[in-house]
Amino acid sequence: SNLTAAIKDTFEKVSWVGFYLFDGQKLYLGPFQGKVACTNIAIGKGVCGTSAAKKETIIVPDVDKFPDHIACDSNSKSEIVVPLFHKNQLLGVLDLDSHDYNSFSKTDKEYLEEICKFLCEEIFASDYQSNIV
Repeated sequence: SNLTAAIKDTFEKVSWVGFYLFDGQKLYLGPFQGKVACTNIAIGKGVCGTSAAKKETIIVPDVDKFPDHIACDSNSKSEIVVPLFHKNQLLGVLDLDSHDYNSFSKTDKEYLEEICKFLCEEIFASDYQSNIV
């Protein structure tokens, strides 16, 4: 939750940021900052579901040109989605939207992937998590 708040408060270009968590079948809404969002996303659908299916980061300069885009906020113009992994298992995705076109770059991709990798490592490094996983 704090990570989504930190990203939203730090980057003016970000209109929405949140996690969609994988339950083994679909993505469901986790911690987020921004307008009300879609609660469930099928794997392979929209930018989030496509990122999860391909297990790769997707940068979309213009969401209106992305096939099957899911528009939770009609003002969103661009998006980046970063998948989350632990031991090559999909955990979910981090989704960032912007009200401007072309808001996200390869630099954003690089650093967001590093943040997500660190976050996943920290979650699973704790004694509490390692006892329940």
